[in-house]
Amino acid sequence: MNLDEILHSAGKYKERKRLGRGTGSGHGKTAGRGTKGAGARAGWTSRAGKEGGQNPIFARVPKRGFSNFKFRTTYQVVNVSDFEKFDDGTQVDAAAMFAAGLIRSAKKAVKVLGTGELTKKLTVIADKLSTSAAAKIQKAGGTVQGDIVKPEEPKPVPVPVAKAEKPPKGEKGEKAPKGEKAPKGEKAPKGEKAPKGESAGEEKPAKPKKEKAPKPPKDAQADGSPEKK
Repeated sequence: MNLDEILHSAGKYKERKRLGRGTGSGHGKTAGRGTKGAGARAGWTSRAGKEGGQNPIFARVPKRGFSNFKFRTTYQVVNVSDFEKFDDGTQVDAAAMFAAGLIRSAKKAVKVLGTGELTKKLTVIADKLSTSAAAKIQKAGGTVQGDIVKPEEPKPVPVPVAKAEKPPKGEKGEKAPKGEKAPKGEKAPKGEKAPKGESAGEEKPAKPKKEKAPKPPKDAQADGSPEKK
């Protein structure tokens, strides 16, 4: 007997689900579409992220700064030890790695790292190779095609500067004995003031006073003749 010879009574055809034929049928009223609304209508669709009219999450979350997520290059990582499955003299490129199951896509960038050991003589073609990976491939007698990335130099560790030791509590620097002050410029004895323009310890010549011309009498004119009345 073949499968197409099964009779109808044995389940050759599955009965169609009859919807909307009353609540007694088990699939009446809403006909399996839940409650009333847009979802119960024909042709209803919903875009991703819609939240029923309120402000969606991608609009509520603030966007700050710059992200390199869309512009960065993501590499498929392969180690040197993975190339042991290839035969001597094989050209190992992205297509060969994809065929061997080492990477997921032959169109994306590949980076070879130096983990493990390699004993086969291969020609490795990749977008980037680490310095250790290139050295191991060349040591085994193979060749390398691609950018060799040098490891970044470690940043210098800042040397902590020793702080000056503080004197223990209760001990302070030497001070002048109480009641004595450090000597300053000599001052005039108490009760005597130094003349103006002279500072302590210096003598300056006194400035001669200007002699004022005598005022002419009120009755005299400018030329000296008596005023006429």
